[in-house]
Amino acid sequence: MIHKRTGTVRRSLATGLSVLLWVFSEGGAAAEEPDTTPERLPSIAIVIDDMGNHGGWGDSALSIPGPVTYAMLPLTPHAKRLAREANRQGKEVMLHLPMQAYDDSPLGPGGLTLHQTETTFKNTLVDALDAVPHAKGLNNHMGSLLTRHPGAMGWLMQVLQERDSLFFIDSRTSRESVAHLLAREYEVPTANRDVFLDNNRDPEAIKAQFTRLVKKARDKGYAIGIGHPYPETAQVLKELLADPRLHGVQLITASEMIELQRRLNPWPGPSSPSPKVAKNSKQSPLSTCCAEQESK
Repeated sequence: MIHKRTGTVRRSLATGLSVLLWVFSEGGAAAEEPDTTPERLPSIAIVIDDMGNHGGWGDSALSIPGPVTYAMLPLTPHAKRLAREANRQGKEVMLHLPMQAYDDSPLGPGGLTLHQTETTFKNTLVDALDAVPHAKGLNNHMGSLLTRHPGAMGWLMQVLQERDSLFFIDSRTSRESVAHLLAREYEVPTANRDVFLDNNRDPEAIKAQFTRLVKKARDKGYAIGIGHPYPETAQVLKELLADPRLHGVQLITASEMIELQRRLNPWPGPSSPSPKVAKNSKQSPLSTCCAEQESK
């Protein structure tokens, strides 16, 4: 009888030891670690604007790791080559469309202004889209004046609506921008910029802005950052994006970001079956300043 009880105790101890070993083994330890599977992490998208004017800077920016999105200025010397190379590397490409700024800064080729007729405006937009191979969408270059005008933004969204696979990201160079709202009205896939990464090109300032981007993503589940192909920006992002999970986020493309936001924050349909374009009359200057320095 004593032998039987001793054997039972030994078996119980062995079983308990096995359980303890499992808890501290790879399987048990994994259960204690934070869940870093992609679907559980906050998402960031990073768009590199102003691609196309500077070939060397552009090539360096393309070596930033991960699914970074590249926005090409139309009809610039290196835009087509960089767009094709980005696509070859599996990167996403956008059109970075020049739009009239409040201070009338020079736009370069392919720019849209309030002084254009509807026909000229739309033809200029179509030509700019055709000038950037593989473009899946667009965002505004400057545009602190034009994006305030529902008439101009209505014309733009009409063209994008006809090419129903294209999206629009509002760079938010003005607090008064109506571009995002007009995109919603025309059912054009859309999102807003959250953080400019490199208005200050100092590497420490860029890192601080990246930290701000990550915080916004953690707060609401997603965030969009916009930078430029400056050597400082490329170097900082090469370091920070080597493994985004170290910052508690995942990096996705601009189109994936828009789809994510549509899924998490569905909007009702347009207020009318056929949205009307408001008259494109020039407004008086506004006393409020831009939300952030314009992206140039």
